[in-house]
Formats: sequence, structure tokens, C-alpha cells
Amino acid sequence: MSLDKPVPLSSEVLALEGIQHGFFTRQGGVSEGIYSSLNCGLASHDDPAAIVENRLRVASHLLGKPGVLSTAQQIHSATAVIIDASLSNNLPKADALVTNTPGVVLGALAADCAPVLLADASAGVIASAHAGWRGAIDGIVDAAVEAMEKLGANRQNIRAVVGPCIGQESYEVDIEFEGKFISQSRENARYFAPGRVKSKRQFDLPGYLVSRIKRLDLAEVLALNVDVYSDDVRFFSYRRSQHLGEPDYARLISAITLV
Repeated sequence: MSLDKPVPLSSEVLALEGIQHGFFTRQGGVSEGIYSSLNCGLASHDDPAAIVENRLRVASHLLGKPGVLSTAQQIHSATAVIIDASLSNNLPKADALVTNTPGVVLGALAADCAPVLLADASAGVIASAHAGWRGAIDGIVDAAVEAMEKLGANRQNIRAVVGPCIGQESYEVDIEFEGKFISQSRENARYFAPGRVKSKRQFDLPGYLVSRIKRLDLAEVLALNVDVYSDDVRFFSYRRSQHLGEPDYARLISAITLV
């Protein structure tokens, strides 16, 4: 189904005064082929003009007027960067963006990894984070919260939502992968289910993230628990693209702004 404009998912947890957010699906853009249609990934090999238009549509949807979608050069790190103006070039190498400036739209790109949006509405501080397994285990959300506190946020007022990402039934990993998490804590074994063969496991990325974020003592934490791999109508998935033998993959966007 082709849509003329984006129709993102949202969460009541972030339905706060002065905050606009959305976990955008692949629908409502202008890209074609394997990128159809709301591909927001600057690093993809999609038509650059289509990517620019898609990103404009996302910013305009949240702001109610034309605007710039700010994202980082995501490197699977635990680096959070504070910004006070929109980013259109010289993008920082980081996996979380934080601001207290109204009108700056913060975005997290993903295509299996988990986007996390955070907000302290009373302090007027927001963040977007990209959490793949590396960022998750290294503490990218911890870093985002610490950066929010530098701008005056109170973690007991911060609300966080983990958006659509690869689900446990779709996320097959090997025993060595499991070992990275077990070495951090034996309790992490609960996020791994038996795989289809003895040497494989199924990893619960959103479950692990929610549990880890809860340790930060925020006001509220929720995962949408939407599996991007199993829903090719609404979502892009890197792993699905690989399994289909496609030459490249598109990126979803989740975004938040102060208005």
C-alpha cells in the first residue's frame, strides 16, 4: 500500500506537553524499489534527492512546518552528543543526540537495531538513541540520560520508549554472541532462547534494553515490541534484505522534537 504522507507509530508514554514524536514506518515517502518508500538513510545507495525529500517529510510531520531532520553518523557506540541547532552537515560520529532547543528534530536511524526516544517534558530535554547490540551492551542509553542531565533533566522525570526493532523470533545469533552478554551478567541468559539448531540462540534485544534502562531509575520505560523483520509491508530490515540477497538496504527513522 502506498501512502502520500508518513503515518508513524507513537506511544502514550511520550504523549507529553511540548513534545512531538514518531516511530516512522517505511510508508509515506518517495523512494522506489528496495528503498520504497520512506528511506531516511543518508548512507544508503538510494537516490539522494528522494532521501532528502523523505527526511523533509519526517521533520515537517512533527513540526507542522518545513524543518530539518538531525541524525548522526551512527557507529554502534556509547557516545551521546548534545546539539543546540539542526544538523544538515558535519554530522557527529555518535549514536545518541540530545537537545533542549525547540524545533530541533532528533532522529535515530535503524533497520533491525532498536531506536530509543527519551523525554523529560518538565525540563524540556529530549534524546534519540540508536541501540544495536553493541550500543545496548556498552550503554548508549545510559550515555543519553547522562547527557540529558547535563541540560537540566531529572532522570526521575525521563520517559523512554524502545521502538520497532528485530524481535526475538527473528534474531538468530551464535553461542559466542550469547557469551558476550553472559560475561557481563549471568542474569542476561534470560534474554536468549534456544535456537533452531543446537549451536544457535534467539536474542531478545528489546527485552534486554528495557531491563537495562529500568536500572537507570527513569519515570517510565516501555518497548513497542514490534518486529521489523516479520513485517515487510511496514518496516525495513537489514537482516531480511540480506536473506533476500538484495544489494543494499533502507533505513527507518524514529524522531522526537520540542515544540
